[in-house]
Amino acid sequence: MTDLHRLSHLDQLESEAIYILREVAAQFERPALLFSGGKDSICLVHLALKAFRPGKFPFPLVHIDTGHNFDEALKFRDDLAEKTGEKLVVRFVQDSIDQGKAVEEKGKFPSRNGIQAVTLLDTIAEFKFDACIGGARRDEEKARAKERIFSVRDEFGSWDPKLQRPELWNIYNGKIHVGENVRVFPISNWTELDVWEYIRKENIELPSLYFSHQREIVWREDLVFPVSKFISLDNSDKVETRTVRFRTVGDMTCTAAVESEANTIDDIIREIQVSRTTERGSRLDDKRSEAAMEDRKKGGYF
Repeated sequence: MTDLHRLSHLDQLESEAIYILREVAAQFERPALLFSGGKDSICLVHLALKAFRPGKFPFPLVHIDTGHNFDEALKFRDDLAEKTGEKLVVRFVQDSIDQGKAVEEKGKFPSRNGIQAVTLLDTIAEFKFDACIGGARRDEEKARAKERIFSVRDEFGSWDPKLQRPELWNIYNGKIHVGENVRVFPISNWTELDVWEYIRKENIELPSLYFSHQREIVWREDLVFPVSKFISLDNSDKVETRTVRFRTVGDMTCTAAVESEANTIDDIIREIQVSRTTERGSRLDDKRSEAAMEDRKKGGYF
């Protein structure tokens, strides 16, 4: 076989992800693509365009809006939905709080990450979604490393890491009982570096948050957090202006920035190549306990 007939590493990852997306379309009646406006879900939309154009997506884009999002991510979300012409469904954690279904945290950095599972499960029930596509990757966090590409959740949305189906030879089993649903992770085998190299290769647009910019910040537990209306500052906090960027985009109350001068994709790739921490290392919600992510997933989290 000549080199011309060999797929590159990125081409193989892309081919696998497109295959998984098409498997979802073939095996499920009411799938959805969970979309946050972050780089991983943006890549999923790009892959879906390759998988299904010139037709429409066989699923809507669904965002569970915590109310603590970055404005830049929300604008990008809306602009991308308009540009692609795909249906966008948004449901709000604040509604779950107002209805008494979820209780908001108190404190200086109140996170809604855990309680957004309530809104997600209600949204799944509302639309009878039987599969939810997400942008999680195994290299992000050890609980995510345990999860299969087709990850079955029970009728309560719970995930049991001991009940994982085998996925030999890229055969994915989407059979479920009534009330169950499957979380599907097409880029599970990608790394953060793969994502950025794919973004460069495909010239994919991203929110400005991922690139170097000046922002007011405050320090907490040696992490750099953006100043926002969602956190409670006190006299001990020193607000500074630093040049930062974000490796991951979540709630403003739990997503730390990194000090960085990287304002191009090439600069970011060079940073990642020498980094000794994963992008989830900048998420305060993952530092609450050794099993913080796994506990959230067992409760219905993405």
